[in-house]
Amino acid sequence: MTLSDSLATWRPVRGNDVTLAAQLADDLARRIADEGLRPGSRLPSIRAMAEQAGVSRFTVVEAYDRLAASGLVQSRRGAGFFVAPRDTARAAAAVPAAEASLDTPARIDISWLLRSMFRESNTPGMPGGAGLLPADWLDADMIAGAVRAVGRSVRGNFLSYGQPQGYPGLRQQIAALLQGLGVPAHPDHNLLTTSGVTHGLDLIARLLVGPGDTVLVEDPAWFVIFGRLAAVGARVIGVPRTAAGPDIDVLEKLAAQHRPKLFIVNSVVHNPTGHTLSAGAAYDILRIAERYDFSVIEDDTYSELHPGNAMRLSVLDRLNRVILVGGFSKMLAPSLRVGYVAAAPALLQKLADLKMLAGLTTPELGERVIHRILADGLFRRHVERVRARVDEARERCVRLLLELGLRIPELPHAGMFIWADCGRDSETLARAAAERNMLLAPGSLFSPSQAPTTYMRFSASMVDNAAAWQLLRQLMPHPAGRDTPAGRLS
Repeated sequence: MTLSDSLATWRPVRGNDVTLAAQLADDLARRIADEGLRPGSRLPSIRAMAEQAGVSRFTVVEAYDRLAASGLVQSRRGAGFFVAPRDTARAAAAVPAAEASLDTPARIDISWLLRSMFRESNTPGMPGGAGLLPADWLDADMIAGAVRAVGRSVRGNFLSYGQPQGYPGLRQQIAALLQGLGVPAHPDHNLLTTSGVTHGLDLIARLLVGPGDTVLVEDPAWFVIFGRLAAVGARVIGVPRTAAGPDIDVLEKLAAQHRPKLFIVNSVVHNPTGHTLSAGAAYDILRIAERYDFSVIEDDTYSELHPGNAMRLSVLDRLNRVILVGGFSKMLAPSLRVGYVAAAPALLQKLADLKMLAGLTTPELGERVIHRILADGLFRRHVERVRARVDEARERCVRLLLELGLRIPELPHAGMFIWADCGRDSETLARAAAERNMLLAPGSLFSPSQAPTTYMRFSASMVDNAAAWQLLRQLMPHPAGRDTPAGRLS
């Protein structure tokens, strides 16, 4: 049987979610792995393959290019495409399998969790520990449509750096969103675009914090900021978080003792507890910030998951001491690294200068895509759909966790996270899960002290992952929280 005869059985499946080029490339990759296509053998010419498979030449070119990029075939100028030598092809095929496995460290730390979150895949899956919404909960068609619309409209505009403060049209749309919430943000005087919330927080930390300065954070809180603050030499101190907000008595005592430069807070949909700031706590935070002369960073990452208007410090303070940081990656697409900082004009100009020194401008393509979605009125409806799905999944996830014997002393108000008491050292539980290739986020990582705790952050995105729940049942055969006090371990 000739090579062409062996390939004649492949037929494209039109109307499939997988493109024809990807289908063809996957079929050829399988044949190479099975050695149906031997090393050194020549693939049919682009014209011959197109005629034989009933697809366009462009489809074949893309399929061959995919195989070449993965190292499975090699292109020889003037001669065509050839199956790569066996060692090269095996090495290329082995990469995804290596990425899919979770190592089990002696001690789970923030770097390990981040590395694990960004692996290609995990079985039974990462949803228990990841801070992302599943791709099928988002709207890929909406994103693709906006990308196509931007591509048709901009043409040569991509050949310049863009503006240091960010694409003006996007800043105008963000200003409109914030003004609708009561935040007095002017597109030119108060707004700076960033490559996501993390980039915005990094710029603020590098501008305002120096070695030895004290920064107050909530405890528990988003763990990535701890490492970022440590990198600039800051002293990071935690303020206990309650369902209503930070413990005000502790906040005032720490502010009086340490005279901090910053306090970082989630006002709306706190990560990891899902709680939202009360009006009383908001006023007290601003009163203490004024008395002890520190700035407040309001991290607004998950606020779209809160139904209706919620209490925001930036509304009460009108961007005097409060710096608001938000973004669109969580709700639209993680790969669209587009965020923003809203601040007083003098501070914003310094942040813009620092942004230019660090990387000139942020990529305008992503900013134009977000602008298109906002300008077309698609964002609000998309947020409502996602929020409804998250709320339903979170309620089911809470019930399943309670059935496993975990305790949830304060139910989350909104959002995708559940902060639950396992009744045992959560790092030990996370390590046992990692040995079975499941990612969980132990509560110790969410405290600047990194002290052992019985709490674990779960994500509502795991609710339909049957394999994950089966594994949790195996790891927790007895009801938790009955014989072990909740919270930190001694």
